[in-house]
Amino acid sequence: MRAIKPLLFLACLIPLARLVWLAVMGGLGANPIEFITRSTGTWTLVGLLVTLGVTPLRRLTGWNGLIRYRRMLGLFAFLYACLHFTTYIWLDQFFDPASIVKDIAKRPFITVGFSAFVLLLPLAATSTQYMMRRLGRNWQRLHRLVYLIAFLGVLHYLWLVKKDITQPLVYGAILLVLLALRLPWGVAMLGAISGRIRQAR
Repeated sequence: MRAIKPLLFLACLIPLARLVWLAVMGGLGANPIEFITRSTGTWTLVGLLVTLGVTPLRRLTGWNGLIRYRRMLGLFAFLYACLHFTTYIWLDQFFDPASIVKDIAKRPFITVGFSAFVLLLPLAATSTQYMMRRLGRNWQRLHRLVYLIAFLGVLHYLWLVKKDITQPLVYGAILLVLLALRLPWGVAMLGAISGRIRQAR
């Protein structure tokens, strides 16, 4: 149990380590900026979905200790979101405020992605135990924004892709399943599955 958290921490760093390695070895392809943008964006979305999957998985397996890792997973999703956003404003837009504002207003997928990032900021800022105690029940209400953020992330990816939309649709389907499992009937279904697994043991 004690080894799981550091191992999970290291696992979450693998995509970043891979990017650094490819950059050093010249393996980012013909368009390095696009490669970095796509990679960090993908891992942001994966991180959000994995974070949302903690509660259903905990209910399914009965392993309540999983909840301990949810905050860390969410913060790693935020880390990759920051890298994704930084790549856009630095390497793509060269910190040009006028160009950034124009791009956000002109291209819907940028508007949606920017909105998702802005909504992530208060969640990351209130991720500490101190803020949880201070906000009380409002903390849980605030962090329900993660559902909307994940939806906006999928929509951002879907509108970005011009030809093959298979991958964003897969992420969208996973999100729908995760959200459905949080509804009353989804909880009941998880309970029934969990009960059968325990009986099988």
